[in-house]
Amino acid sequence: MLAELYVVLVAALPVVELRGAIPLGVALGLAPWKAFLLSLLGNLLVAPLALALLPWAVRALTRFPLLARAWEALEARVRLRGEEQVQRLGALGLFLFVAVPLPGTGAWSGAVLAVVLGLRRRYALLAISLGVLAAGFIVLLLTGGAVAGLNYLR
Repeated sequence: MLAELYVVLVAALPVVELRGAIPLGVALGLAPWKAFLLSLLGNLLVAPLALALLPWAVRALTRFPLLARAWEALEARVRLRGEEQVQRLGALGLFLFVAVPLPGTGAWSGAVLAVVLGLRRRYALLAISLGVLAAGFIVLLLTGGAVAGLNYLR
């Protein structure tokens, strides 16, 4: 039961998200499908919370100069990675941004990008959720391939 909790919590973390939680679950002895489902659960919990609370948190915290600079740096990084794609393609661009299983392109970054660009919450939530699902499938396939490769080498 502890392994399952670790996987859900790691999947909810910024940057790591399900990209790290699925391999962690498999390494902890969970079946790949179980690690996938738990990671999906943990990562999908993030999107609605982030989309709802982020605008409020940004307004409250950017009153402090140090936190305002930190937010500006994060905003600049996210804009650099996905602004053009999302502005051009809208929710489809946000889906593609989140679906690419690279560090910094998950549900957290997608929520920040949606807030920064002012995307409607319901479209952003759908795009982020579908992107998380797609990224999860890709990571599941990559993890399965890595495990099969390691088993082959034994």
